[in-house]
Amino acid sequence: MTEVINPATEIVVASVPSTSLEETDAAIARAQAAFPTWRDVAPADRSRLLRRFADAVEQDAENLAQLEVSNSGHTIGNARWEAGNVRDVLTYYAAAPERLLGKQIPVPGGIDITFNEPLGVVGVIVPWNFPMPIAVWGFAPALAAGNTVVVKPAELTPLTAIRLGELAREAGLPEDVFQVLPGKGSVVGQRFVTHPAVRKVVFTGSTEVGKQIMAGCAEQVKRVTLELGGKNANIVFADADIERAAATAPYGVFDNAGQDCCARSRILVQRSIFDRFLELLEPAVQGVVVGDPGSEATEMGPLISAAHRASVASFIDDPTVAFRGSAPDGPGFWFPPTVVLPSSPTDRTVTEEVFGPVVTVQAFEDEADAIRMTNDTDYGLSGSIWTNDLGRALRVSRAVEAGNLSVNSHSSVRYWTPFGGFKQSGLGRELGPDAALAFTETKNVFIATS
Repeated sequence: MTEVINPATEIVVASVPSTSLEETDAAIARAQAAFPTWRDVAPADRSRLLRRFADAVEQDAENLAQLEVSNSGHTIGNARWEAGNVRDVLTYYAAAPERLLGKQIPVPGGIDITFNEPLGVVGVIVPWNFPMPIAVWGFAPALAAGNTVVVKPAELTPLTAIRLGELAREAGLPEDVFQVLPGKGSVVGQRFVTHPAVRKVVFTGSTEVGKQIMAGCAEQVKRVTLELGGKNANIVFADADIERAAATAPYGVFDNAGQDCCARSRILVQRSIFDRFLELLEPAVQGVVVGDPGSEATEMGPLISAAHRASVASFIDDPTVAFRGSAPDGPGFWFPPTVVLPSSPTDRTVTEEVFGPVVTVQAFEDEADAIRMTNDTDYGLSGSIWTNDLGRALRVSRAVEAGNLSVNSHSSVRYWTPFGGFKQSGLGRELGPDAALAFTETKNVFIATS
């Protein structure tokens, strides 16, 4: 059994069985046996079942949100959005089964047609930072395409995934089509990688572990989608709305206590407005409400664990801290929003993913310098560009090596648009209209007419 701890109180809120290797193999075997029946369900009927799943999530949304608050320390506002995101993603991909259309390709001597065939069993490995949304980004399009799915939630945050498994059954999804297997990554997740019946692995997590999963999947030429780390830049040009850029910057990095691969953890400010930007940023950071995640007024909750808090703290060198926000005393894994002025572009806070409420602020000279500094990282997931010059916005967007950019905004994720990274931030794309196709093989059939 694994004890689940509320990171805001350090109180055990649940004990969850840990799936063994034998149980994992049995679950995969059941998913493999269920695959032919699910694959052959009429598209309209598969759509109907996914809509019923979405309706069940809608009815249970407040319970799911409260589970996430107690398990993950997410603020209640964020948790409600996340439960709504599960509902919306399921609804969106409920339309996919009837739209996975093949093609008729003109050829001499006959007719050529293509089919989008489901892969089989798909393994989805979910991180602890956004347990609900990231789970559904993997399993909804996979189910829509006709695959069966086994999900491994993070050991620290399994409760909402377990509840989603229950809701799937209540909604009428056939038994074994969608299974949730809480347990250790070294047991359950690793078995997804090595088991020959698992035809694709979807993993969200650290780049280090992602490389290991990719290497393991290569042994079987197994398909993989990876959404990994980020060291994203928030670029503020002198012609931007500086007041708005400074006021919103904390929410681009401190949301979910900075435990977000899309966090804009490097703020790059044009030198001519650097001092003024810092003056505006300080009250914005100090105004972030940190505390009880169950309170409607709270804007930032705790870090996920004591070990992770120690990791975040290891990045901070007091002389480089420009200013901080507040954080509660007492029980809970709290860390204040922290702004750092790095002494060197090689400082760890600049080059490594902190995954906590820590942001660096650096000056750049001109557009070329901003692009150079932004791209000076192994990562390429997300980022923001603040400017009122449309031409500059387009030039910089094209030059920055990242998969998801926002201009005059910090929004990275919309379920109807693709999401994924460049370089070591990942491989493949989730979400958007084509995500279900990533869970299929294209089969080409030529029919001679001569």
